[in-house]
Formats: sequence, structure tokens, C-alpha cells
Amino acid sequence: MRGDHRYLVVLATVSSLFSPLCCQNVSFNETWSKLNGSAVDFDSYREHFQRMYEVNSEEFNRRHLYYQDSAKRHEYLNSFSSAPQSAKYGTNKFSDLSQKEFRGLYLRASADRAPPFSGLKTEGLPAKFDWRDKAVVAPVQDQQACGSCWAFSVVGAMQSVHAIGGSPLEQLSIQQVVDCSSQNNGCNGGSPARALSWLKQTREKLVPQSEYPYKAKTGMCHFFAQSHGGIAVRNFTALDFSGQEEAMMGQLVERGPLAAIVDAVSWQDYLGGIIQHHCSSQWSNHAVLVVGYNTIGDIPYWIVQNSWGASWGNDGYVYIRIGGNVCGIADSVAAVVL
Repeated sequence: MRGDHRYLVVLATVSSLFSPLCCQNVSFNETWSKLNGSAVDFDSYREHFQRMYEVNSEEFNRRHLYYQDSAKRHEYLNSFSSAPQSAKYGTNKFSDLSQKEFRGLYLRASADRAPPFSGLKTEGLPAKFDWRDKAVVAPVQDQQACGSCWAFSVVGAMQSVHAIGGSPLEQLSIQQVVDCSSQNNGCNGGSPARALSWLKQTREKLVPQSEYPYKAKTGMCHFFAQSHGGIAVRNFTALDFSGQEEAMMGQLVERGPLAAIVDAVSWQDYLGGIIQHHCSSQWSNHAVLVVGYNTIGDIPYWIVQNSWGASWGNDGYVYIRIGGNVCGIADSVAAVVL
């Protein structure tokens, strides 16, 4: 994705709005129970999400209009399925953004065309597998008003693979990738495959997040001496598993959490449950980390870590139906080798 300046004003405005907010029987998060059990007025919404815009100001009126528009979307999105495990859509921290603002701020990933997977499927896979059960997946983080999802997915895969290899789980610097990956555009977007290519070619070592903390804005690259400790990428694969999601399950089990590119336009309104509709393949715009799957129930699903904070979705996760390449989950899938 090429950097452009059309969202800079929006970025500055919306950044000021967001102050920090401190599947079998899918349980929805606190936001669902508090804000979606009944009709919610805009004053309650502003109080819950600590919105600071002045009552009856131009911005207040504009946000109120976007909020009203979101209620119409929720009704439409929820009309497709009433099954207990199906995705539910409603009021969340993105409900006072226009769809254009949401896309411009959060959906800034791009995918390079990946070759189709041509290997053998793994036999004897478990019906359910989740890397979180092995304590090798770091907690959900929040990219905030910065289009850096591509960096979150890559770093998430790296730190998990490092822990799977026997090292302590350690959060690595996302800001280092945002600032230094020259083939990408920082908060203006990027590609996981290009970030991994840069890491492989340069042998750049990612340092702990504590040494290079996340700032939710693009900065100058901080270089470290070659003697400085850190984690480097030795190799990676980026493959298309569309029509071969069972093979993708094998890759997940054998190689660790996978960085994937998806269509997440409808995720602006997602609250929880298993997504089966409202997103498509070949329209990639957001990067995520696939950490597990579950095929036991009526609807098999992928377990996907997002980077919009733990208050979004299923405690920061989204569930996507396995089969049919829902949301393009299998279009471009990267595995890391350290």
C-alpha cells in the first residue's frame, strides 16, 4: 500500500477521540452486555467510551450522525443469521467513526500476491488446537489510530515462534518495524510479506518492546549495533491456502501462529461470535495473527488475534468460519522461521 496524505487530518482528529480504555458457547465482552442489551443513547455512549467532544459542537453533531448510521448497519448485519454461535454486530468503540474514517485509520494493510500452497496436507490433526494453551502467544495489544496492523501480525508471529523454540515469551518491538521497515509506510500501511522480506534480507534484530516502546506514530528509525541482542528472521513463507484450509491448519500446528491478511471492513461493528458473512476474499486490507482453530462444534472456526485492544470482539479476538475462505483468511498466509 502506498502512503498518502488524505487521512492525516482524520488521523489527528480521531487520535484525540480515543483515550486509553482501561467458540463453543461464545460469551460476548462487557461492551455487549452494557451497551447492546437495549437501545443506547449517545450520551451513555460518550460517557462509556470517554469521548471528550463538546456537546452541540460541529464535531458532536457529526459523530452523533455516524453513531446513528452505525445502528442501521448493525440491524442489517445481524439480519443474516440467528444461530447462537453466529457473529453479532453492535455498538463498540468504533461506532462514532464514519466507515471512511475507520478504513483510513485501521485498515491499512496490503497483500502481495502469494503462490498457492502445493505441499502435502498434515495427517492426524487434532480437532482443536490453540497456541495460547501452550503459553506462547503474547497478550492482545492496541495499534490505536495508526495503520500498523501489518507490523503487529509479523511481530506477533516472531515472538510466538521464538517462544515455541524454548525461549521465554517476550514482547518484541513493533515500533522498530514501523519505523525501520523501509519497504513499508509506517502508520500509513504496509505488507506483512514485505516486512518479513526486509527482516530476512537485513537480518535486523528485533529488540524487546521495553527497549523500543510503541508510540502509535511513525518515527525515525533507531539503529542498534550488530552486537546488540535481539531476534532475527532466518526465513519465511507466504502462501495462498484458499481452497486448502485444512492444509493451513497443518501449517499452524507445525510452524506456529500465522500472519494473515483479511477483509475487515465489517469488523468495525463486530462484537463476538463466528463470522460467516459480510466479508470477502481478494479485498485484503487488514493484517492479523491466526493462533488456533476449533472444528468440534457445528461451525468450525479460526481463532484470530487482532490488534484493536482487548475491549474489542472476543477479548481482542475474532472467530472466522473455516471453509469458503471467509474474509480472505487464506489468501496470503505467512509463517516465520527464526
